[in-house]
Amino acid sequence: MTDASEEAREALGRAHRHRANRRGWPANAAESMVRGARASSVLDGGSLSIPDGGTADPVLAGALRVGEALEGGATSLIGVWQHAPLQAIARLHALAAADQTDDEHLGRPRPDADVGRRLELLGDIVAGGSRVPAPVLAAVAHGELLTLAPFGVADGLVARAVSRLITIASGLDPHGLGVPEVFWMRQSGDYRAAARGFASGTPNGLAVWLITSCRALAAGAEEALSIADGVSSSPQQNEAGGAPK
Repeated sequence: MTDASEEAREALGRAHRHRANRRGWPANAAESMVRGARASSVLDGGSLSIPDGGTADPVLAGALRVGEALEGGATSLIGVWQHAPLQAIARLHALAAADQTDDEHLGRPRPDADVGRRLELLGDIVAGGSRVPAPVLAAVAHGELLTLAPFGVADGLVARAVSRLITIASGLDPHGLGVPEVFWMRQSGDYRAAARGFASGTPNGLAVWLITSCRALAAGAEEALSIADGVSSSPQQNEAGGAPK
């Protein structure tokens, strides 16, 4: 587990040190957001792209709104996260599910005592109640939100957004350059199987989820490097905004 966590950290560090990210990171972070949102949309049954002359389906539209809120480091959302993580989660849900549920349900967890208790515990952990490495913390929050499904709609979008938010707020990926969502989309079967393992609570299930999550961060860093390499060789390539590879 330690090796997988360090591999993720080193891979993201290389992405941030790429020459195209020294000054041009805002454009690359924007591309990361788009790729991540599209991949996250697919995982929740949404579209990969907006049709020509059309509008995004509700899932993709929500994923894009969430991505925009996180883009480039999202200092305002990070501030909320650091002081009131459950409020930040509620805000992310309001963005993700705006076209999928009634206004009165946006940002409001299901009225279930167990849901409330586990959300409070998660809030305590991410607010400083744990000293685990950032890749592990991101994986735990991601897995817990997938398992708990606290809102009943758009929970996957929220879980992946929280994972990304933790990597940003912790300084692991401060500009949000990594695109782990593309790994999850490409390996969707493994993703869902690993999430079921986390939900089982068994030592092996937890270990597989944590290691797979770290591998996703490392793969997301490679995706970030491909974005940066594309900018270095052809600026127009980044402006066009390609689909996840």
